[in-house]
Amino acid sequence: MDNLLHIVSQFGSPKIMVVGDMMLDKYVWGEVKRISPEAPIPIVSVSSEDVRPGGAGSVVNNLRTLGARVFACGVIGDDAYGRTTMNIFQEMQVDTTGIIVDNSRPTIMKMRLMGHLQTAGKGVQQLLRVDYEKTHPLSAETEGRIADYLSKTIPSCDIVLVSDMNKGLLTRTLLQTIVTLCNTHKKIAVVDPKLVNDYSCYRGFTAMTPNRNETEAATDIKITNHESLNHAARKLVSSLSLEYCVITLDRDGMFLYHKDGIGKIIPTTPRSVSDVTGAGDMVLSIFGMVVGSGYDFEDAAFLANVAAGIEVGKIGATPVSKAEILHELMGGRSRLTGKIKDVDTLVGILNEHRKKHDIVVFTNGCFDILHVGHVDYLRFARKQGDLLVVGLNTDHSVRSLKGQSRPYIPELERAQMLAALEDVSYVVYFDDLTPLELIKALKPDVLIKGEDWKDSGIVGKEVVESYGGKVIYAPLVKGISTTTIVSRIIERHIEQQR
Repeated sequence: MDNLLHIVSQFGSPKIMVVGDMMLDKYVWGEVKRISPEAPIPIVSVSSEDVRPGGAGSVVNNLRTLGARVFACGVIGDDAYGRTTMNIFQEMQVDTTGIIVDNSRPTIMKMRLMGHLQTAGKGVQQLLRVDYEKTHPLSAETEGRIADYLSKTIPSCDIVLVSDMNKGLLTRTLLQTIVTLCNTHKKIAVVDPKLVNDYSCYRGFTAMTPNRNETEAATDIKITNHESLNHAARKLVSSLSLEYCVITLDRDGMFLYHKDGIGKIIPTTPRSVSDVTGAGDMVLSIFGMVVGSGYDFEDAAFLANVAAGIEVGKIGATPVSKAEILHELMGGRSRLTGKIKDVDTLVGILNEHRKKHDIVVFTNGCFDILHVGHVDYLRFARKQGDLLVVGLNTDHSVRSLKGQSRPYIPELERAQMLAALEDVSYVVYFDDLTPLELIKALKPDVLIKGEDWKDSGIVGKEVVESYGGKVIYAPLVKGISTTTIVSRIIERHIEQQR
């Protein structure tokens, strides 16, 4: 378990290529109070609508939420849905160079009608799904443009993910082009396959992630027990020259099979299922994030199982944050990790505090080797308001600021130490060199900095003061810092060696 915690806390920013059927998911939300007098169907009184990336776009969304650098490749139409999809991707800072506009087909859009069966938004039920799509194969010209893009971009990526939903993009020729490029440049390629009887088009991929139904269709083997799982996975691996096969099994977890003949069931944690939409996308995303960061397929399978379990508890294809995965992994230690939040979750929490007129205090730092100076500083900060939020530099951010030898303590352990302090209400990571974007998102009432910053420019000062907030300088404990502590340790070690 500690190994998995380490992996998640050390997620960097792998460069991941996502090739697949890009879609736009539209959710129409409303309340059902009566049955139509015209037909035996529910009447939905619409209250709101929202759109999200769907299909391979859901994988893109998941990966960006976890911090990956994503290169999206697919096709959209020259229409409003396509422009909306591109705007979403660009706001997420996704590289969209590989998304081709194809005038011969509309952007795929799936509209889901979601009805609240009780008041106050409880008991959400998907009532109907309407698909707008054309699924004819790509033209030779469009396929050629995509192949050209892939040949230029795959060499610089850490891993390639393929999301095939059988919408005409991933022709046999294009799939084999991806395999050839990945083999040539020694890149791992993982595919989430479509539901068909013939999987020969996927020959040569590193791994595939079919679900139970897809596996049964492709192998003609009914999966009923461990033996049939082994038989089906072995058939796929041997016939397609795969290294791994990962069969997702819904409530039973997943089955990881290696070409050496070793198969393992990875059970899932029992939980209530709200919506299975996006679970397969989440599995593919986690494999991309974990394996793309240099870890092995077994670790990826365990973490994919955890993330997919969280996903099915959400409505619709909704990203799972690193903080949510850490919280699930921590189990009994959730009191501490419950203080560690992702930005989006924390924004919502702080909005609730503001409704009660609570004063939100914010400070930030690396907090590498927590010492008495930090404790006094945070105690002072907490006294300036009703709750204290600490922005914590990620390991990547610390390395950028202080060099490759830092931090001494990994970000998860630093976050846990801060969360254990009574004066700290919430901890939130930030990966940038400065907390400016985090401050803009959280909008604290009070910004705390050490008094040694008085003569320096305070990042976020103008933002906070623009809406009536204030900056307060905290007194420092003289002679104590992480650097001096480490220096003393080194000096004493040298003395002992003499």
